[in-house]
Amino acid sequence: MIISIIAATGRNNEIGKAGNLLCHLPADLKRFKEITSGHTVIMGRKTFESLPKGPLPNRRNMIISRNAGLRIEDAEVYPSLDAAFIKLIDENEVFIIGGAQIYEQTLALADKLYLTKIHADFPEADAFFPTIDFSVWRKTGRETFPADEKHPYSFSFLEYERL
Repeated sequence: MIISIIAATGRNNEIGKAGNLLCHLPADLKRFKEITSGHTVIMGRKTFESLPKGPLPNRRNMIISRNAGLRIEDAEVYPSLDAAFIKLIDENEVFIIGGAQIYEQTLALADKLYLTKIHADFPEADAFFPTIDFSVWRKTGRETFPADEKHPYSFSFLEYERL
């Protein structure tokens, strides 16, 4: 099974503020949907609660929560990442989609990174992606886009594979 992490970060590894994304980048949301559709996505409870329409369609939604009584329609809830991973034996690729604590716990396990690097600072951010040791990663893709009428900041799509 390939464990992939997908995230959008600011210049200083910011990923969120007050339970929301840093900014609205339609191209990033489209890429996220294209990459993760048809796969399992794993997220923390707070990330799940930030989704505007509940479980993501056309994906197996797995939520990690310490709340043993939590039940969510059209999603699976597990008390730990280990408990979730046990249920993924037959999966080809799974995607870790946040938040900060889940990224921190899975970065060392990840085989691939799909990052959107937003070329801006977000000083009001309160959630951060862990520091990546790029000496153990090989860049396999990069596309850069300028700011435009739909995208308030320039950004790059980056892909990495573990060495």
